[in-house]
Amino acid sequence: MLDQPIHMSLDDLISFGIDAERGFLPAKDPLRQLPPEFAPWEDVADDIGKLIVAGRLRGAVDGLPRLPVSAIGDERAARRAMLVLSYLGHAYVWGADGAAGVIPEPIAVPWHQLAQRLGRPPVLSYASYALDNWRRIDAGGPIEIGNLAIAQNFLGGADEDWFILIHVEIEARAAPAIRAIPAAIEAVARDDADGLAAALWQMEASLASMIETLRRMPEFCDPYIYFHRVRPYIHGWKDNPAVPDGVVYQGVGAYGGVARKFRGETGAQSGIIPAIDAALGIEHGHDRLRVYLMEMRDYMPPGHRAFVEAVEDRSAIRGFVEDAGASDRSLLSAYDSCLRRVEEFRSIHLEFAARYIFRQAGDERANPNSVGTGGTPFMPYLKKHRDETRPRGSASV
Repeated sequence: MLDQPIHMSLDDLISFGIDAERGFLPAKDPLRQLPPEFAPWEDVADDIGKLIVAGRLRGAVDGLPRLPVSAIGDERAARRAMLVLSYLGHAYVWGADGAAGVIPEPIAVPWHQLAQRLGRPPVLSYASYALDNWRRIDAGGPIEIGNLAIAQNFLGGADEDWFILIHVEIEARAAPAIRAIPAAIEAVARDDADGLAAALWQMEASLASMIETLRRMPEFCDPYIYFHRVRPYIHGWKDNPAVPDGVVYQGVGAYGGVARKFRGETGAQSGIIPAIDAALGIEHGHDRLRVYLMEMRDYMPPGHRAFVEAVEDRSAIRGFVEDAGASDRSLLSAYDSCLRRVEEFRSIHLEFAARYIFRQAGDERANPNSVGTGGTPFMPYLKKHRDETRPRGSASV
């Protein structure tokens, strides 16, 4: 756990769990399978979609043996185990008629233990859903959609795969922007306007590449299929009307039998946009989404959260650009171009939120279209945060 990010060097990305070439994706490809002693977990996870359709998922999970997480050695194995248990836990809660209010001890206890070890809650978070949930088809090829497959699904199918793959490729394409942040902050410290402009243009190019990937979402992910076959399983149990009291983690002594409430999986748990906002000095007015976004940091891997906090603490980029803007139009152009890219990214996300969620009709209890999978209203706040990103002089829409 990184308790004092303010004292860590931003140049040492690896200390934050960030890879210079892959950004927030793991430095080594995710582990494909746990050691043989954890085969009971893997076997149920392999058949998770079939068991859901057959109505036998909960029975299969209830029958699992209690396996000791102390036998899980390195972090790659811990992250794989966290992924598997997160999928089993969410399938158990959402994979039958009527949400389950209790997660059985065979998965609740090890899930909580792994969560403590990894520094995030025992719930399906973005780190397990996307960052650790892929493999390369050609092991020596690039991390891009044409060379990626998803490691774990719920029901499976092209729409579910594509939705996750888009996020994985965006993470890979964000790496140059994340890499540019320490360089930009250091350039400000050296009073190096040219160095800052170069770092900002690197960030802008990375953002443009991310946008190119994001725009591909509709190619294989249909809004109806996403809403009715993908989204239901990634909801959490906080502010969700189907489980208003939360969920009990059976056998977890630290919880004392009291139901817990955790947010569902969402891209807001990625460190990309929070880190770029922090670097560029983009500030959002106080509203429900801002409070929620701050809460989402608790669901990030601790190193990623620490990086965002360190960038917030140290970045003076915006003030430097504003002071130099009158005399250095090229620097202002680089900075404003970054803002426009972030605005564009947010605009596309807003459009997709409307198309894939808000305009869909669903079960208002288990899968409401008025709130995100994290459990908060999103449309008015997404638009507001988009508008707060605009460079000066941009027209409002």
